[in-house]
Amino acid sequence: MAQLPAKSGDATTRPKTRAASKKSPYSYWFYVPSAVVFGVFFLLPTALAFYFSLTRWTLFSSTFIGFKNFVYFFQDPQLSLAFRNTLIFAVLTCGLKVVISLPLAALLTSGLRLQSFFRNVVFFPVLISAVAVGITFLTLMRPSEGIINLGLRAIGLPGPDWLGNPHLAIYSVALVDTWRGLGIATLIFIAGITAIPKEYFDAAALEGGAWVKFRHVILPLSRNATFTVILLAFIGGLRTFDIIWTTTGGGPGFASDVLTSVVYKEYQAGFYGLSAAGNVVLFVVIMALVYPLMRFFNRRELEL
Repeated sequence: MAQLPAKSGDATTRPKTRAASKKSPYSYWFYVPSAVVFGVFFLLPTALAFYFSLTRWTLFSSTFIGFKNFVYFFQDPQLSLAFRNTLIFAVLTCGLKVVISLPLAALLTSGLRLQSFFRNVVFFPVLISAVAVGITFLTLMRPSEGIINLGLRAIGLPGPDWLGNPHLAIYSVALVDTWRGLGIATLIFIAGITAIPKEYFDAAALEGGAWVKFRHVILPLSRNATFTVILLAFIGGLRTFDIIWTTTGGGPGFASDVLTSVVYKEYQAGFYGLSAAGNVVLFVVIMALVYPLMRFFNRRELEL
């Protein structure tokens, strides 16, 4: 049947007026509270940190000295070691969290008996403060009376000085941080795995066992969760402080110093402008390392 032409007065053919085509500004007002919070608690402190990094200041006065604080900061003889330790710590903790938490999440979503109990056990360390975790492992890793070395000696293995050996300290603290952060990483992977349609698991069950399911379903379809864990763990590793300070304090000597502990030591010594410059350097380092990583992951997500 031929369609009749619409009448000139029909609403479907009536041109929109300029007032109707304009978007109401009312919805933008809902952004104002978030913008105020973001400006007060992020933009303003960031701007002040950049300003005070160019000054010699106390709580009551400041003198502009330009980039001298940055010159002094980069002349610190321990800075290169702190940079190295920061990268080692970030890469090691990030890699361990991904490698351990993904199979663990796959196990905890496989219908395991007492599954809820084991999920709570894995997540429990996240609920403990980093200071409490650091003090606890400081006791557990004592070379002579620590439970870890006592257990190793019971099976005939020598127990090293986990936190007192300058070649071992940063790696020992990285293991402690991995244990504490494993719960969040596992939780993210559990969310990613449970979002996979059940049909994929049914198809994989016809082809083989648990390894086929992990290799051909969980591993490729959990990429977004993997990207999230890598970003969060890497950023957390670059800006870590509490675990380092409560276990080794940057020692023995300066062996486990990271950028944040160097900045804190400058602040303790009363060099507030120098510590502000160190925070700016840390901010630039994190952005320089994380931004390309985020761009890479975003491109990979679009390709999926």
